[in-house]
Amino acid sequence: MSDVEAELVPRRAMRADARRNYDALLVAARDAFATGGVQASLEDIARRAGVGVGTLYRHFPTRQDLLRSVYLDEVTALVRFAEEQPGADAWDALVAWLRRFVEYVGTKRALAEGLRFDEPVMRSARDRMMAAGAPLLARAQEAGVARDELDIDDVVSLVLGIVMMNADDRERLERLLRVGLDGLRAPAGR
Repeated sequence: MSDVEAELVPRRAMRADARRNYDALLVAARDAFATGGVQASLEDIARRAGVGVGTLYRHFPTRQDLLRSVYLDEVTALVRFAEEQPGADAWDALVAWLRRFVEYVGTKRALAEGLRFDEPVMRSARDRMMAAGAPLLARAQEAGVARDELDIDDVVSLVLGIVMMNADDRERLERLLRVGLDGLRAPAGR
């Protein structure tokens, strides 16, 4: 495991209660950052997680550590979701992963001002995410249900553009996402 990959997982094995606290802090932080931005109160995050602020600082010594961990947890969930799709219909698996990607983008937007995406660990996280989606696209292309001329960067760019331009209007976002996904389909009679 490289140093960058090691950064993507918790540094050491945790007792069950410590793992529960860690996970609760990530959930509480994700919610707090989504509603209050990256400057959300750390004391409020600890309270939401049902732990003391000392527990928060034991797991995340700095705000940057907490922001990075929330982001990396989202990337890990997105990668895991892709890995759980091998038996699903090729088109449905790709669409389900892209819809999960839309949720990831929401978290990324909420955290963007507090993260440094040029760090090696952040670049590695992006690479892991793209590598997780690529086999889903390839499988859909092999099944003849997704356009052959696209690669995962094209597909993610399309979805990302739709999300970034329409994130504040869920109804419009959903409508345009459906149109975008229809555009990814292979032409009939291929």
